[in-house]
Amino acid sequence: MSEIQTPLDAFLKWERETPDKIFLRQPIDGKKVTYTFQEAGLEARKIASYLGSLNLPKRSHIALLSKNCAHWIMSDLAIMMADHVSIPIYPTLNDAGVKQVLTHSESKAIIIGKLDDFESQKGGIPDIHRISISMYGEDEGKFWEDIISTEQPLKDIPNMNLDDLHTIIYTSGTTGNPKGVMHTIRNFAESVKIFEEFIKVQPNPRLFSYLPLAHVAERMGIGTYGYFKGAEFSFPESLATFASDLERCQPHSFVAVPRIWTKFQEKILEKMPQKKLSLLLKIPIINTIIKNKLKQKLGLSQAKYCFSGAAPLASSLIKWYETIGITIFQVYGMTEDCIISHANTPDNNKIGTVGKSWPTAKIKLSEEGEIRIKNNCMFKGYYKAPEITAEVFDEEGYFKTGDIGEYDHDGFMTITGRVKDQFKTDKGKYISPSPIELELSKNTDIEQICIVGTGIPQPIALITLSELGRAKTKEDLSDGLIATVQLINPRLEKHEKIEKVVIMKEDWNVDNGLTTPTMKVKRNSIEKIHKEFYASWFQMDDKVIFE
Repeated sequence: MSEIQTPLDAFLKWERETPDKIFLRQPIDGKKVTYTFQEAGLEARKIASYLGSLNLPKRSHIALLSKNCAHWIMSDLAIMMADHVSIPIYPTLNDAGVKQVLTHSESKAIIIGKLDDFESQKGGIPDIHRISISMYGEDEGKFWEDIISTEQPLKDIPNMNLDDLHTIIYTSGTTGNPKGVMHTIRNFAESVKIFEEFIKVQPNPRLFSYLPLAHVAERMGIGTYGYFKGAEFSFPESLATFASDLERCQPHSFVAVPRIWTKFQEKILEKMPQKKLSLLLKIPIINTIIKNKLKQKLGLSQAKYCFSGAAPLASSLIKWYETIGITIFQVYGMTEDCIISHANTPDNNKIGTVGKSWPTAKIKLSEEGEIRIKNNCMFKGYYKAPEITAEVFDEEGYFKTGDIGEYDHDGFMTITGRVKDQFKTDKGKYISPSPIELELSKNTDIEQICIVGTGIPQPIALITLSELGRAKTKEDLSDGLIATVQLINPRLEKHEKIEKVVIMKEDWNVDNGLTTPTMKVKRNSIEKIHKEFYASWFQMDDKVIFE
């Protein structure tokens, strides 16, 4: 295995050793299309050959706009084979967002894959070479299928230089324009090497890829890791088929963000109320049957590792999953540090924390408690932004994460908030909203939370409702929310106590610009819309206000 140094080396090894093994499973129009390692390798070589025929400058930037699918993976391999640099774009961006990334990255070509609404995005693509995949209904530039039927496969695949630029990942950012994070091939290879030491998944595991591959966590923890392990990748066809696609796959490892874990819990409790579930779990033999049935239905019966990242997950929810036999390991990392920062593992797992730092990561806390990090796979800077790059490193070369955290006596890290998320009430007191939001999230009627309070005496909670919450009467909903606040407030400092809960009319999502593609709430965007109403909400008599 010593010759396997790069993601492409890893794929070529499996292609050579297991050519007929299924590599990609793509559901489309109710059918299941599969690609073996040999078939995927051949298509990638032909696309790489076509890219070569365009006579682009050496190591050009090639954009990839698509939801997760078989062709995303084959495109990634083709870009590596052609010795170019990949520019993945979030498939939910609007035309302005697509244009911003393509223009800033100076992409010379774009591969257009599986998308929900390409018509609303195509106006953002400048006059560059386009490849589209007719299998997914797109018709732009050159068809992938035509290239596959006419092009000769690339014969000489260049050796990848470990220190060459591999990809520019544009942050989904909760504030401001996305920044282009530059990672080398060595960074990705090093990150996988660290994973493999602690995450012992069998060779050729089944993996389910659904979180955006344009995000570093899915790209590294599923995509690149999958190349090295010779994984069999499955993808969801649509949101409507997500549950059945996951159940069919039964992956050996699974990664989710908090909102996904909350949704899974909601679906279980819709069919089996908590009272009934608790009763059945107390009965010997029956409890094992129930656990196995739930895990099978969720698609997690074979998942040796279940991870949660991107935002804090309530301890109460992790403990709830423990009752049905699912252990969730919270992890913490960023695009810039190639997600090698902190993780809970089977040998070291403490609920409520993001675990201990990886052995190769050096961590320190600033006077304000900001987490700062050095590791062997740190990004090489923000593309075309040397000034911003310089600002995010301290005098000792540690990256300033912007997250506030603290270690306990056993060396486990707890994230307590974001430096920029802190706000000041009109009493002049600063509040870190994240810990309060985490406590509120224990109420299963709540989907999303944003604690605000600029310019008013006490903070208020803006929330959206879960499916369980929507099914309740206003009276029952209000009673439950008031009870939750009354439970939390005695544990908070006087200036932190929640005064009101305001229920939003609409969900916060990517389409309305109020969450990132990884489902993080965009606090600044929400504040911009609602700040003018804070004072009037605060003065209302009701403790729960329906917007």
